[in-house]
Amino acid sequence: MTGTQFRAALLFGAVIRLAALPMPGTHDVGVWKIWSYVAAREGVGRLYGVGGNPLERRLVSLHGAETTVDYPPLAPAELGIAGRVYRWLNHGGYPDDTRLIAAVKTPALLADAGVLAILYYSVRRLRGERRAQWAALAFWLNPAVLLAGSILGYLDPLFLLPVVAALVAATFGWPVWAGVSSAAAFLTKPQAIVVAPALALAVWNIGGRKGAVRRVGAAAAAAAAAGALILAPVVRAGALPNLLNTMGRLGAHDMLSGNACNLWWIVGYLLRAYYSMHDMGVWAAFTAPTRILAISRVVELGYPNPRIIGTLLTLAAWGWGIWAARRAGDLWMAAALAAFLVHAYVVLSAQVHENHLFAAVPLLGLTAAGRRSYLWLFAAVSAIFALNLNLFYGVGEDVGYAIPRALTIVDATVVVAIANCVALVWHASVLKREGRRAASAADAPATTGCSTAAARPPVSAPA
Repeated sequence: MTGTQFRAALLFGAVIRLAALPMPGTHDVGVWKIWSYVAAREGVGRLYGVGGNPLERRLVSLHGAETTVDYPPLAPAELGIAGRVYRWLNHGGYPDDTRLIAAVKTPALLADAGVLAILYYSVRRLRGERRAQWAALAFWLNPAVLLAGSILGYLDPLFLLPVVAALVAATFGWPVWAGVSSAAAFLTKPQAIVVAPALALAVWNIGGRKGAVRRVGAAAAAAAAAGALILAPVVRAGALPNLLNTMGRLGAHDMLSGNACNLWWIVGYLLRAYYSMHDMGVWAAFTAPTRILAISRVVELGYPNPRIIGTLLTLAAWGWGIWAARRAGDLWMAAALAAFLVHAYVVLSAQVHENHLFAAVPLLGLTAAGRRSYLWLFAAVSAIFALNLNLFYGVGEDVGYAIPRALTIVDATVVVAIANCVALVWHASVLKREGRRAASAADAPATTGCSTAAARPPVSAPA
C-alpha cells in the first residue's frame, strides 16, 4: 500500500467516526451525559457520595434524569473535560441535544486515535512499514471497533488506550511508563483488571530474567504513584470509602448474561426453552427470541449458582492461559495473552455485558501483526463481536438496522454465542501452540557464540 492510499484509508476511518458522533448510540450514552455534566460542574471528587451509614451512593442528575456513577474516577474525569469544553462552547449552557451526544463520544474517538498511533509506530519499529499499516488499518477500519466506539458510544476505548500503551512500554523497556499506563487503565474501567496478569508478565519477561525484579518493582511503584494521583480528588473529598463500596457492588447484577453472546446466554436460552415448551410446544419454545434471565431465578429452580460456576471456569481458563504463555518474551505474545484473558472472561463468566469483548479485538489485531497464525482468529472474534452488538442494538437503539434475529430460525444471538464458545476453544489451541514456540525460542541453545536473544534484533531497533 502506498503512503497516499494509507492516508486515504485513515481519512476514511476518521470521516466515519466523525459522521457517527451525533448518532444516539445505546442507553449508556444518556448516562455519560449526566456524568459529564456533574463532573464538569463539580469535578470527580463527590460523584460517588461522601460518607453515610450505610455508605452513600450519590444520585447525579441532568434535566431530570438520574443515575449513579459506577466507574473509577478517570473515565468520568475525561467526560468532565469534554463537558467543560461543551459548556464553554455553549456560553455556560448545557443543551441536551445531538451536540451533547457528540461531545460525550469525543473522548472515546480521541482514545481510538491514540490507539491507532501507538499501534502504527510500535509495529513499524518492530516489523516495518507494511505490517504497521496493516495493524493500524485492522484497528481503524474494523467494523466491530467502529460500531462499539463512535457509533454506539461505549467507553471501552478509554481503557484500551492505556492497556496498549502499557504493553508497548513493557516491550521497549520502559517499566515506569508501563506502570503509569496500567494504573490509568485500572482506574478508567474495572474490566481492565482482567489483563493485569498479561501486563505483569510482559514487564517480567521482556528484557530477560536479569533485572526482572527491578523492572517489576519500578512498574509497581509507578502504578501506585499514578493511582494515588488519580484518586487524590476522591480522597480529598472523603469519598474513597464510597468509591470502594461502589466498585464492590459491580458483581451484584442479577443476570446470567447482560446481552453478551457467551456460554451463559446459551444456558439462559436452554432453560427458557425447556420450561416453556410444555405451554408453547417444542418448536415455538426453541425458536422464540431469548432474553436476559435472572440468576436468582436459576437458583430458585434448584440449579447451582452460576456466579460461582462462572468464576471457577474463568479462573481455571486464566490459570491455564497464563501457564501456556508464561515464557512470552515479546509484544505479540503479551498481547496474545491479554486477548485470551479478555475472551475467556467474556465467554465463561456470568453477568458479562455485550460490550466487554471489545478489548480482545484490537489486542488480537496487534498479535496478528507479529504472529500471522492469529489472523483468522482475529477476523472471527471481530465478526462475533460486531454481530453481538448489531443483533441487540443495530447502529443505535433509536436508529435500527439490526440483522433480524429470526433469520437463523433459532435466535441468531444464540448462534453467535455458540460461535463465541467455539472461538474460545480455537483461541486456546492457538495460544498453546504459540506459547510452546515462545518457550522453545527462549530455551534454544546459544549458537555462534551468542545467545538466541542476542541474535534477534533488539526491540529498540527497527526490524
